[in-house]
Amino acid sequence: MNQLQVKDGLKATMKTNRGDMTFVLFPTIAPKAVENFTTHAKNGYYDGLIFHRIIQDFMIQGGDPKGNGTGGESIWGKPFEDEFSEEAHNYYGALSMANSGPGTNGSQFFIVQAKTAPPQMLAQMEELTEHGYPRECIDNYKAVGGTPWLDFHHTVFGQLIDGADVLEEIAAVRTDRGDKPLNDVIIETVEITEA
Repeated sequence: MNQLQVKDGLKATMKTNRGDMTFVLFPTIAPKAVENFTTHAKNGYYDGLIFHRIIQDFMIQGGDPKGNGTGGESIWGKPFEDEFSEEAHNYYGALSMANSGPGTNGSQFFIVQAKTAPPQMLAQMEELTEHGYPRECIDNYKAVGGTPWLDFHHTVFGQLIDGADVLEEIAAVRTDRGDKPLNDVIIETVEITEA
């Protein structure tokens, strides 16, 4: 299945003070991550939180109530396991769980903003096609960009389908040395709807 063409059962619209971004979510691929995100969204957990870490040509990260990358928890009150799939990759616009190692998912997430994948990684992936590495995955990374080195380290549970201009605007904000925006980029609310 091509993630860029996936039509699953839910959509999330992230309303920010810079505009809206809409994602299709992947409950069949990452059921726990989607349940965690959608429950937090419906409960208002993400309302008013900032994107605390922004690195242009890489990703934007949010979902931490402390606003510094050290906080947040899952809806179960403890970390939950990773959900990796050959069907979901960290392409441009991927919505993925942030973590501090295997099985440490809480409430933080990031959105991939890298518009290209490193040529040396693409070359390595090409070499692996004879060992079963999916050609479609390489073609997608070449076409849209992304962060292939994060695959199977961070759970991908959604894909941007509208609002790339907003993602680009957020990624371009000025940040301090710790990658925190000088002016807050705020998640006003996250609305969950049926796709």
